Amino acid sequence: MTLDPAACYKAVAARDRRFDGWFFVGVSSTGIYCRPVCAVKTPRFENCTFYSSAAAAEKAGYRPCLKCRPELAPGVARFDAARELADAAAAMIDDGFLNGADLPGLASRIGVTERHLRRIFAAEFGVSPVEYAQTQRLLLAKRLLTDTALPVTDVALAAGFGSVRRFNGLFKTRYGFAPGRLRAHAAPAADEGGLVFQLAYRPPLAWDALLDFLGHRAIEGVERRDGDVYCRTLRIELAAGEAVTGWCRVAQLPQRHALQVTMPPQLARVVPQVLGKLRHLFDLGARPDVIDAHLGPLAAAKPGLRVPGAVDGLEIAVRAIVGQQVTVQGARRVLGRLTERFGTPLAEPVEGLTHTFPDAAALANATIDALCGAGLIRTRAAAIQAVAAALLDGTLRLDPLAPLEATTAALLAIKGIGPWTAQYIAMRALGSPDALPAGDLVLRQHLRLKDEREVAAHAAQWAPWRAYAALHLWREAAALAQGEPKA
Repeated sequence: MTLDPAACYKAVAARDRRFDGWFFVGVSSTGIYCRPVCAVKTPRFENCTFYSSAAAAEKAGYRPCLKCRPELAPGVARFDAARELADAAAAMIDDGFLNGADLPGLASRIGVTERHLRRIFAAEFGVSPVEYAQTQRLLLAKRLLTDTALPVTDVALAAGFGSVRRFNGLFKTRYGFAPGRLRAHAAPAADEGGLVFQLAYRPPLAWDALLDFLGHRAIEGVERRDGDVYCRTLRIELAAGEAVTGWCRVAQLPQRHALQVTMPPQLARVVPQVLGKLRHLFDLGARPDVIDAHLGPLAAAKPGLRVPGAVDGLEIAVRAIVGQQVTVQGARRVLGRLTERFGTPLAEPVEGLTHTFPDAAALANATIDALCGAGLIRTRAAAIQAVAAALLDGTLRLDPLAPLEATTAALLAIKGIGPWTAQYIAMRALGSPDALPAGDLVLRQHLRLKDEREVAAHAAQWAPWRAYAALHLWREAAALAQGEPKA
């Protein structure tokens, strides 16, 4: 990514949060690299060099700032299609993909050759994928050392290092001091049985709207809203069919422009995956300044509105199928029964969280009669089974890196899934910012248009952010009618 030094320096001098995570500044007089929002005295321009990634700054010999902590910078969601593949690879590395796989496997997953991946990755981030992964492991280890009381051995393994010796050596070589130096700053919350992390976002964030949406659709036993806090269960798939289950609690820290995530120690080995899923669920890579400006008056009532994503694509698909032509409350009842009968019980239930949402194997192997016993009609039960089976055999993926057009086409080929369902899944499971359930009854009635074609034509003005427009319209309709938006 090409950076304009003059423009970057202005952002640093202004501590402009819109650029947090988009670049890092290395300061030659200190040997430190910082986020553009760092609160220290602004360095002189001639001492600054700007990098598109933390890995590039570290490759140039800079150490991470202990005050602004580059590992806490928000993720980046870019809009240039030419960069999508490199961003997809980086997202998978951030989520720990290379901890259990190799570079050819990563290239295969995003659909390119290893050579092409190396080329586009270096052009975008200034380093190789392996160098990028190494920096992400070190930054995660730094985060665990600072924010938790996990033993150093557990920190090394959780961050993806094969041995403590390798971790200690690389940490000291790269940062100039031993990992134990950070141990004195471990978070007190870690001693109370929880691991605590922060996920930064670019303000504004309409946290109340996110909680309204998620809380209104909360599945009993899986998730709940407790005032200004969201809690839910998680199931993280590992290699060879192994899975780790647990829970998380998420609250807003508005003064820090961050979300605080608490999770139990048993999730330490899958911290990157958990944080990646939560970034997607809360749409933390969004650029509200860009989106709200494009939507104009539509976004004025609720700036910073995000499109709630997913921690599990199958869960969103089942929600969408169950929610066809029924109220939100009716769908919640069915989803709760499905969870109770086919979900995985937590070893230690906490605060009303008792089960993880059913996985693909559980739903694919259930009988149609058993699914119908939870309140489904046969066509919807069959559609859910078809989606689960396709996920199991690898013919379907429901995650932010799945190809949009091919995935929606595969969904539409399943009996019982129409355009509304496919677009809703694209909005939330695939994270498509321009997905639009144009056939939605609430959207049509609120816009006073007669059919799906007219809704699509009217919504063209909001492209490529039509998913955000749909969320704003649903909120407007609910406020005016005091009713329930669909799904």
